[in-house]
Parts: sequence; C-alpha cells; structure tokens
Amino acid sequence: MKIAVFSTKSYDKEYLNQANASHELSFFETSLNINTVNLTQGFGAICVFVNDKIDAAIIDELAANGIQIIALRCAGFNNVDLVAAAAKNIKVVRVPSYSPQAVAEHTVALILTLNRKTHKVYNRVRESNFSLERLIGFNLYQKTVGVIGTGQIGKAFCNIMLGFRCKVIAYDVQESETLKKQGVMYMSFDEVLQQSDIISLHCPLMPKTHHIINSESFAKMKQGAMLINTSRGGLVKTIDAIEALKTGHLGYLGIDVYEQEEHLFFKDLSESVIQDDTIERLMSFHNVLITPHQGFFTKEALEQIATTTLNNLTSFEKGLPLQNQVLA
Repeated sequence: MKIAVFSTKSYDKEYLNQANASHELSFFETSLNINTVNLTQGFGAICVFVNDKIDAAIIDELAANGIQIIALRCAGFNNVDLVAAAAKNIKVVRVPSYSPQAVAEHTVALILTLNRKTHKVYNRVRESNFSLERLIGFNLYQKTVGVIGTGQIGKAFCNIMLGFRCKVIAYDVQESETLKKQGVMYMSFDEVLQQSDIISLHCPLMPKTHHIINSESFAKMKQGAMLINTSRGGLVKTIDAIEALKTGHLGYLGIDVYEQEEHLFFKDLSESVIQDDTIERLMSFHNVLITPHQGFFTKEALEQIATTTLNNLTSFEKGLPLQNQVLA
C-alpha cells in the first residue's frame, strides 16, 4: 500500500523504515492541512500525528483523492472528525498503547525537577554558583498524589508513586480493582482536587474533559498544590492556570502538552519571535516547567508506535479485523 506520512521528523523515518516490510512510505515534513491535502493524491492511506487536524473539509478532500484509511501514530484521536470520516467510509486506526511507562516516568521527572529545582541547579553550577539559596524542595514521601484518569498510563504512574510511599488517590469513571488492591483510593473529582498535594492528569481529551481544570478547579485545590499535565493540552484552561499562578494558589505547574501546541511543538523556533503571548507568560514563571510533548519519546515507545501503525495498515490491506479502529 502507498502511504503518505505527514509531520515526519528524522526519528519517524528511522523507526517506520525499520519496521516496514511491505508498504511504500512517502514522508512529508509538513503537517496535513487544507493547503497540503493535495499531496495525498495517488495514495491509499495517510499516516498522521497529534498536530495534524483532520476536519470535515480535509476528510472530503481525502475521500476525493481515494484515501481509504487514516492511521494515527498516537493514542489520541481528538484531532480527527470521526463522524465525517465514517460518512466517507474512511477507516481510522490508532496506537492505543505504546509505552505507558515512558509517559509515566516523564511525569515523575517533571515532578522531581519542579520540586528539587534541578533545572535551575544545572544552570547555576555551570556558572560556578554552588549556593543552595532558594532551592528548598519537599519530600514526596507520604504526600498525597491525585491521579485523574487511571488508564494504562495512569496505572503506571500510580505504581511509581506508590513506590515513593505516597498516598495515592484517584478519579476515573471506570475504577481499577487492581489499583484498589494495591492501595489506591478512588474518590470524587472534587475530593481529589481538595486533598492532593500533587495532581497529575492522565485522561483523554473529549468534550466532557475539555478544560476539566479551570478556575473552579483551581479554587478547590490546596494552596500551593502542584499540577502536572502529560496528557492533552486542552484539559487545562491555560488562562485560568496563569491566574492561579499569579495569585500563588497554584504552587507549581509542569506541562508536556499545551492547548496551542500545534503552532509550537516539534519545531525549532529558536531564531523566531514567538507570537503566542500565553506560552510566553507561562515561561515567565519561575515555578513552571514546560517540555515539548516528549513524554512518549523513548526508544521502546518509538519502536512500538511504528510496529503498531504498520500492523494496523497491513490488517486493513489484507481485509483483517482492525483491532485498533476508532469508531465515531
């Protein structure tokens, strides 16, 4: 099958080519949008990433160009109009799980870095400043960690924090009996907000979770609480987070995702003037740590993403059941 792969970086090409056995892959560095959809002519499938926006207008063009399947090389699918795809009989598949541990471990890295300020220490020591002033952190031991969403990544994160001997509480519409047996206590969403010293988001972005963390949510949190988001940027209303940081009610913010990240992340903008005033304001806070959607970025995860993506396409080509199909 001829596949047009969009939003590709060097690592995408490397791992997809390593895993490929039978498909004809054409790589495009550009994202898929209304101005680039013409590139899909002559292909039977497209492969896209989190920041490719496949709305109804794009779907119409894809169908006209003969595209039969959209393969997401990620777990999230909120960037695809599933209803429009179904109407055009275009299948949508994803990679539901690649390395929960990768994202969970990155979440812990954000927590430890924000708390113990190792990013600041690194820069200080390079300038021969060995002072400990303004570097005080806190013990994670026995702190209350709230987890919103206990899917595979949330479960992996819970297990790590239990290893730190934290009290782990969680909210999810589907409670895990396994986590309960391990000591995780499920509570209501508001109770998790109210009781947690650290809150970590691990739920998908859907209409009902969009801006699940907003001004009302921040008001319910403990004074000085830490919020970590390694899931989807749209879960947090960024302007409300800024207000909570300004008042000091939110003590720490660590994000690997951002509402408007499609205009910034995965790009080298070091020689550009950033036009996004919101993220510039976020970066001005000493207690905010931003990473560019790198939580998934491990060797093991990239191998799994490539293998699952190509297996999805092979199954479609052979007329086999699509185990990872996303339905409207």
